[in-house]
Amino acid sequence: MQDRPTAAELLEAVADSLDGEVLPVVDFTVQHKVRVAANICRIVIRELQLGAEVDRREQAALVELLGQDGTLPELNAAATVHLRAADGAELPAAVDVLIDAVAGKLTVNKPGYTTEVPA
Repeated sequence: MQDRPTAAELLEAVADSLDGEVLPVVDFTVQHKVRVAANICRIVIRELQLGAEVDRREQAALVELLGQDGTLPELNAAATVHLRAADGAELPAAVDVLIDAVAGKLTVNKPGYTTEVPA
């Protein structure tokens, strides 16, 4: 186990510093870049905290859909082949897997977005 501060805590400190200390004192032409840098730090924090579970759920769903095991990249490649050859009866389950995978990625990259989209 690593000592504190953790990587996520360090990134949060950088993001907070960018937002709270740097942003107010930089020229408006640089402010967007400072906001982007702070946002990138927060995306990496969420990736560290949530990424493994998001990937695990996607991999499990693909294993169930395809009936085969493999790494996440291997399963995504197999799913591409499978979808191109799938008949209409197979598509609803595949669409559900794809929607869940995208929702997981949005949880990391843009939290709250999936709750903003009407069902």
